[in-house]
Amino acid sequence: MLLGEYQYKLDEKGRLPMPPRFRAALKDGVVLTTGVEKCITAYPMAEWQKLAASLPTGSVSRAKIRRLKRAMFASAFVQPLDNQGRISLPAPLRDHAEIHEDVVVIGANNYLEIWNSEEWAVEKVSSHEQVGQIIESLEG
Repeated sequence: MLLGEYQYKLDEKGRLPMPPRFRAALKDGVVLTTGVEKCITAYPMAEWQKLAASLPTGSVSRAKIRRLKRAMFASAFVQPLDNQGRISLPAPLRDHAEIHEDVVVIGANNYLEIWNSEEWAVEKVSSHEQVGQIIESLEG
């Protein structure tokens, strides 16, 4: 499980250290893609492969499946961990998430999210305000 919240700074080359406790899970590489919110979503390679294999094949219209695949795969980048446990954040993903220097890496169970620290502060408050309602709706 990928858990916790970690604050970092990007270096001048756009590299981000990965939290040491996540590095074993990321040893085969990381797939980075645009998050649904204004963040970068980072999947360990095995999790990305599971996600790709789970995409619908027939219950949704073919046009919707094509759009989903375009959205997921066209913006995805495979990045290896370097010898110092860092990954490079491609410019298009940094632009999407408005990441410039201060970064927060959060664990979200089987994937990570990479946020601009100011955007994360806002999202964190919003998420905490809604968590009770979300839990109740799941129990229903």
